[in-house]
Parts: sequence; structure tokens; C-alpha cells
Amino acid sequence: MTNDSALSGQARGPADHDVRFQIMVSAKEHFSRYGYEKTTVSELARSIGFSKAYIYKFFDSKQAIGEAICKDCLQEIESEARAAIATVSSPSEKLRRLFQSLPTVTLRLFSDDRKLYEIAIYAASGRWPATITYENHVKELLKQILIEGRSAGDFERKTPIDDVALSAFLVLRPYLNPLLLQHSFDDFEVAPTQLANLVLRSLAL
Repeated sequence: MTNDSALSGQARGPADHDVRFQIMVSAKEHFSRYGYEKTTVSELARSIGFSKAYIYKFFDSKQAIGEAICKDCLQEIESEARAAIATVSSPSEKLRRLFQSLPTVTLRLFSDDRKLYEIAIYAASGRWPATITYENHVKELLKQILIEGRSAGDFERKTPIDDVALSAFLVLRPYLNPLLLQHSFDDFEVAPTQLANLVLRSLAL
């Protein structure tokens, strides 16, 4: 978890930033031990050593705390994916790297901490703003790769670019969305690569 990403939203100055970050770190540890659903703000406050009212100064609900944690995790996934595609220049290889890196990092994070997976389930089912923003970033990243491929003469240009980006995202979504990921484990080792190849064949001139 990075300090910069954790401090997003509701800025009230350096001291308040530090407290907000401390609450997030402590909440993540508490959720990891006891689970998101079973934890109340009162229990969280006692575990941190703050009053419930003081926590509400920084977060207006338990969901707001969960969303801040979720946003931080999603930013980590996106950053690793961007780093993976930055190492190659070919649009086709960038698309392959994106299809491989996003599911891999997603599974690793949620496998390392199953309680975080619980928060992700709530976020996805409730369509929390952090998840919508993340999905839009992935779609935009796909669109950028598609535009590069068209400019290089590697991909077909007849289909509207937004339609192609959305279709590619829908192909990838079962390995990103935690509600769907739990049903996609059996083929996880080969599916992202095979799906990337399928999308690339559909983009061929």
C-alpha cells in the first residue's frame, strides 16, 4: 500500500493525512483478521485506540474505509500492469502483457489475503466508485493499445474503436472482477494467454 494512493480524498492537512493513512493501515489489518462484514466501526475504533467519532472525522462509514483500501489495491494492480506493458514496444505484445499481468496481479493480491477478497466482492457487487474508475482505466488502456496498433498498421480499422475496446475488456473481465474470478480458477494458467491470442486474431487485417 503506498502512502500517496492511501491519502486520496478528504484532504485536511499533513497531520490529518497521517491519521487517515494510519486508520487505513489499521483497518486493513483488522479486516484481514476478522473480515469486513463482521467488523463494525466501533470495533475498529477500539482496535486502533481512537474514538468512533474521531474515525468519522476522516471516513463517513465503514464502506468509505473499505473503498479507500480497495482503491489502493486497484491502483497497485493497475500500476503493475502499466509497468509490464511499458517494457515492450509492439502493440500486439502490449495487449498480451496486459492480458497476462492484470489477472496475475489480481489473483496474487487476493490469494495473499482472502479477507481483502471479501472487500473486493462487496466493492464489485455494490459497484463502488473505485471499481468503476478502475474498469474505466482498463478500458482506456486497452483503447490506447488499440490506437497504437491501428497507427502501426497492425490492427483492422473498420470497427469503431470504442466497440473494440469494450469487447476486449469484456473478454478480460472474468479474470479481473472478483465476482467472476472465483469461477475462473480452473483455466487460469492458460486462459489469459489464449484469450489475448483470440482477441489479436480478431484484430488482424
